[in-house]
Amino acid sequence: MAGNVTGKTKRLPRNVREQQMLDAAVQMFARRGYHAASMDEVAERAGVSKPMVYLYLGSKEELFLACIRREAGRLLEAFAGQVDPHEPPDQQLWHALRAFFLLVADNRDAWRVLHQQAPAYGEPFAGEVAAMRAAIVAYAADLIDKNIKARGPAHATEHDVSALAHALVGAGESLADWATEHPEEDPATTAKRLMNFAWLGLDNLLRGSIWRP
Repeated sequence: MAGNVTGKTKRLPRNVREQQMLDAAVQMFARRGYHAASMDEVAERAGVSKPMVYLYLGSKEELFLACIRREAGRLLEAFAGQVDPHEPPDQQLWHALRAFFLLVADNRDAWRVLHQQAPAYGEPFAGEVAAMRAAIVAYAADLIDKNIKARGPAHATEHDVSALAHALVGAGESLADWATEHPEEDPATTAKRLMNFAWLGLDNLLRGSIWRP
């Protein structure tokens, strides 16, 4: 993470400098909120001039959007990018959840920006997060659907699969919020909690063990 510098600013490639600015911006937005964070603070944190922030990344709104898009991309990659599609569905989900909670643990400020800050400030920020969430839900629904098909004929409908995927993602988001306030917990342990809570219940459901009032 870039800090303050004194004297002459070292010349760095533009993409490296932009990442430093985004790192600084994520920190400031997470800690102070979109409205309270200032471009002066971002520039100082990144060790650059404020005009350079505007030149490279545009207005504060554009900067906030750039932060959201970068962190959303990282989250999607963590959730789906490291999974072997040839593994059983439960193992795919396990690897996806472990990667997700590891990324959240290593980037708590980024999670706060994505899940707590961005949705609170409306469009266009909320729309970016909604698109990311929809992609994760679609991925979870695909895993659930594969699990259903692997077991042979089942009575689960498209609505069943969609509802379960939304429930799974919602539980993951809530647990990620909890994990950001409990840095002492290992991310793999957090992932195991969700697997035990959600997947074992789903497994029983798919076997026909349905609770009825």
